[in-house]
Amino acid sequence: MKIFAERLMELRKERGLSQATVAKDLGVSLGIICYWETNKSDPTATNIAKVARYFNVSSDFLLGLSE
Repeated sequence: MKIFAERLMELRKERGLSQATVAKDLGVSLGIICYWETNKSDPTATNIAKVARYFNVSSDFLLGLSE
């Protein structure tokens, strides 16, 4: 899920948010955000949906299925 990792980091940085802020807002650990952004762990479907809602994008965008 390399594309998810890249898009998550891009969205977070565009909005000037820290990993810690995103983690807190999504209700996940800081480590999970780090793992997602470095492509060391794949998010669950539920977490993909949370990230999509948080950044107001589609899950298809996060997964690289749309632009």
